[in-house]
Amino acid sequence: MRKNRGSVRVVGASMMVALVVAGAGACSSDKKKDDAAPAAASAAATSKGPEAFSAAGYRGLKPGITKDAALAGGTLETAPVSLLDGCTDFSYKGGPAPDKVRMDAEAATEAKFKDLNGKADAAAAKQPGAVPTLPPNASAADSANIAAQAAGSAQNSAADAKLMADAAQSSVDMLTARETRNKAFATSGRVSFATSGLRELVAPADARTAEGIGVGSTADAVQAAYGSKGLVKDKYGSFTLPVEGQPGWTYEFTVTDAKVTGLTLANRTLKCTA
Repeated sequence: MRKNRGSVRVVGASMMVALVVAGAGACSSDKKKDDAAPAAASAAATSKGPEAFSAAGYRGLKPGITKDAALAGGTLETAPVSLLDGCTDFSYKGGPAPDKVRMDAEAATEAKFKDLNGKADAAAAKQPGAVPTLPPNASAADSANIAAQAAGSAQNSAADAKLMADAAQSSVDMLTARETRNKAFATSGRVSFATSGLRELVAPADARTAEGIGVGSTADAVQAAYGSKGLVKDKYGSFTLPVEGQPGWTYEFTVTDAKVTGLTLANRTLKCTA
């Protein structure tokens, strides 16, 4: 529709125009042919209107396309602009160049997230034994031993509690990293690939669905256009819409202050890493 079908149509129109101009060229100069062809091709493209953002294909990209096929099509810049979450993201042609500072920060945040959460999971899986009860006839040595066990258990609990807190903070940091990346491409859009192919197609700010919905549209307009087609509203006021004929794929309308601020076609079931 918090990444060329139209291009193919334009190319086809351009070829037809070129043939017409070539035929007329027998009676005119080469300069007139050179001038007429681009102008006629431009007029043909304009008459078709802007390409709709949809699962049927946007700039030659649609569900099922692989990363290699997408890059070969010339729609995308070839250098990744994000590797966050294990996916590989690219800009549309002419979009923002890779930001090394942001990408390095993403890598560091993700590495810390994986390390801390791995340790937290391991700690949670442990089932420490209870500190034994001191028997009535316990010796001083027995008392000292049990006291040491109790102290060790308390220290372990404190360490685990800190680990859990650090892991939780790392999760917040990952969310912040994703938001920072998303804001960097809010205007230009981006395209994200999992191991099996296209996973997320984020629309540029000027893109519109066939029904005319895009960034700046009202929540009421989204409801009116898709309310009878399975539109689901979440607790934050944003919407999702299942893509007919494409299991797992949904349109996502991010809404802020009752207006659409983001438009995405995504399949969140696809894994970014093997």
